[in-house]
Amino acid sequence: MRNRDHSLPGRGDSVCDDWCAWLPSEKLQVYESLTQNLEASYTMFSVSLNEALELRGSGYMAKACKALFVAPGLCSRLVEPLAALLRTLAEHAKHYGIVPNTSPLDPANYQTARMQRAARMSFLLSHVILTQRNQFLHKLSTLHEMVIDLGKDFDEAVAELSEPPFVNADSFWQTADSAHFDLNTCLRETVVVLKSFLVTIPSQQLTGFERTYQAQLHSKPSSHESRARLVGPRRMAPIG
Repeated sequence: MRNRDHSLPGRGDSVCDDWCAWLPSEKLQVYESLTQNLEASYTMFSVSLNEALELRGSGYMAKACKALFVAPGLCSRLVEPLAALLRTLAEHAKHYGIVPNTSPLDPANYQTARMQRAARMSFLLSHVILTQRNQFLHKLSTLHEMVIDLGKDFDEAVAELSEPPFVNADSFWQTADSAHFDLNTCLRETVVVLKSFLVTIPSQQLTGFERTYQAQLHSKPSSHESRARLVGPRRMAPIG
């Protein structure tokens, strides 16, 4: 079975150690709190799906389905805080004018065709969007849409495998596996973005940032939100 765990620049321990060595302690505390919770949620989700895939590969289909059906709840435990963090980063950047360095998404890091198209569009727009601020906000918006859509794709694939007849079962298993892979990519990209954001944000804004994140966690916007939710005109969400 292939290894579904993969990394992006900035994920490795040595890179993290180098980056964390000069980060102020209060920013490091925020970074570790956010990323450790996300990593724990991802690990539980990944272990659950891997178990189901291994059982399926060994021919234990009934056990595989039983193991798979707990995965959507674990997927939500990753999707909701990850989407909340992306919204918080966008809101804070817009409200305070924070402009971190950013790089475009790479379509090669994604498996599903829809996510590859979204990453490719983000890459192309990064060359025509003139301001660094808009590039940063657009990347956050794209990642947010990806995370929401991938969570829905995973849930729908598992729902199709919930009861017989199992029509196109292989396709739905593949959809679930690919959604997991691409959610991991979104998580890695978000961690990189968070690092750039924390380098830029003034320390006195950290408390407000954390307060806004908690508010976003409890708001739980509907799963059909799109990119317009982050960049379109609307009332400003509460900023701590």
